[in-house]
Amino acid sequence: MSSLRWLVFLSLLLVLSGTVMGEYDEEQHAFDLARPEIAAFIDDLVSTEGFNRQSIQDVLGAARYQPRIIESISKPAERTLTWAEYRRIFITSSRILGGQEFMMEHRDALKRASAEYGVPAEIITAVIGVETLYGRYLGHYRVLDALMTLGFDYPPRKRFFKSELRHFLLLTRDEGQDPTTPVGSYAGAMGFGQFISSSYRNYAVDFDGDGIRDIWTNKTDAIGSVANYLALHGWREGEGIIVRLSGPGEGKEALFNQSLKASSTIGEFAEKTGVMVPGGLDVEIPVTPIRLAGETGDEYWLGLPNFYVITRYNHSRLYAMAVLQLSEAITEAMESS
Repeated sequence: MSSLRWLVFLSLLLVLSGTVMGEYDEEQHAFDLARPEIAAFIDDLVSTEGFNRQSIQDVLGAARYQPRIIESISKPAERTLTWAEYRRIFITSSRILGGQEFMMEHRDALKRASAEYGVPAEIITAVIGVETLYGRYLGHYRVLDALMTLGFDYPPRKRFFKSELRHFLLLTRDEGQDPTTPVGSYAGAMGFGQFISSSYRNYAVDFDGDGIRDIWTNKTDAIGSVANYLALHGWREGEGIIVRLSGPGEGKEALFNQSLKASSTIGEFAEKTGVMVPGGLDVEIPVTPIRLAGETGDEYWLGLPNFYVITRYNHSRLYAMAVLQLSEAITEAMESS
C-alpha cells in the first residue's frame, strides 16, 4: 500500500516476476556490513532506535543481494502498457469471481469497514483483488533482501529505500515478527494490500481487535487497513469516482493527462473546452482530465476527488481505473447472482 507513487503496479510485477525466495545464484551474495554506509546505518539504528548491535548485525548479515530486483525496478513493465492491455490483465473472470467470493466470505468485516471509514466494500475488495488476487500472489522476495538491495545498491532511490528498511526493522520489532521471514514484492510491499513498511506503520489497523496489526495473514486486518488508508487520504463518502466524456473538445487534447492531481474545477473545464459534463455535478468539484487508449480508441474521462484518492495507493491512472472497473464488475456480478 504502498504510498509511493512511482512504484509500478505491484500485482502485474508479481505475475511477471517468476523469482521465488531461495532461488539464489552466484550473484546473490551477503552484504558487507563493513561498507561505510551500511556501518553508518547500523550505528544510527543502535544510537537512535535502541537496537542491539549484535542482533541487528545478525539480521542485516542474513540479507542477500538480489540482482533481479534491480532489473525489475529499472524496467517496470507498466510503463509500456496501454489501458486496453492493462485492463485485459486485471479485469478478468477470475478476479471478478474471486471478488464475489471475497465479499461473501468477509461480508461482516467489509460492512463494518465501509461504515467506519466511508469507503465502499467493493472498492476495498477491488484494491485487494488488483494487488494480490485476494491473497493468491503476496510476493516472492524476502522483504529484507529487497530493501537491502534497493537501499544500498539502487542509487536513484537509495535514500527512500533505506528509510523503508528502517521502517521495516521497527515494524517487525513492534509487531514481534522475525525480520528475515516476511516476503513481498520486489519493492518490499507486503501482505494482502501490499503495504510498504512506512504505510504499514502509519495506516495498518488491528481491525479484529486481537492486539496485532497483521496484514500478512489476517484478511480482516487487511480490509480495515485498506479502508483506513483510503479514508486518511481523503476519500469522500457517497461521492462518485469518475465521469466519462464524449470527447475532449476541439483542440483541447493538451488539457488531458497533465497530472494525477486536479487541474481545474468542473466549471473551469467546461468553460475551457465547451464540453458539457454529464451528471449534474457541482461546478466547483475539482477534476482531473484523463485520456486512455482503450480497445476501440481513445477514451476521455474526468477523474473526481475519489479517483485521485485511489491513485494515492499507486500513482497510476491505469491502476485507479482498474480498481474502479473491477469494483463495478464485482458489484454487477453480485447483483445478478
